[in-house]
Amino acid sequence: MKAIKLVLIFVLMTTLSCAQESPKKQATGKIGAVTITIDYGAPSVKGRTIWGELEAYDKVWRAGANDNTTITFSKDVTINGSDLKAGKYGFFIIPKKDGDWTVIFNTKNDAWGAFSYKKEEDAMRTNSTPNFVSKVQEQLQYTIGENTIKFAWNKARLEMYVSEK
Repeated sequence: MKAIKLVLIFVLMTTLSCAQESPKKQATGKIGAVTITIDYGAPSVKGRTIWGELEAYDKVWRAGANDNTTITFSKDVTINGSDLKAGKYGFFIIPKKDGDWTVIFNTKNDAWGAFSYKKEEDAMRTNSTPNFVSKVQEQLQYTIGENTIKFAWNKARLEMYVSEK
């Protein structure tokens, strides 16, 4: 009887983890000699209004779903002209209705959501100008280009310019 219960629990857990609405994703790449890894939950648009509704303007957002989005740099970097030490950071965005969005690298990298976010734990903040395009990116996606980290979700696109320090 115990074996049957264990099998049922295993099947239930497997079913739940495989049916995640916002699956865990990872983007990895190199800019120069710096290895960059981004771990995030990838929500989908599903016909919803994202900016200003699902994700409120002027509020800290975890830049993904479920666990905090984290970003790891193997070496010191310069991002949009500001220096950041090598390490693993919680990654947050403050979307704005008008103007640049605030991109945050926070020393706390093990939280769930932005509920425990504290500004005083920020390692660095920078601004990035969003570009809105006509093509919808259904599922949140991060990519690492030749010298950029790119964010795409719904019609919003952000680029952060990265170089090794």
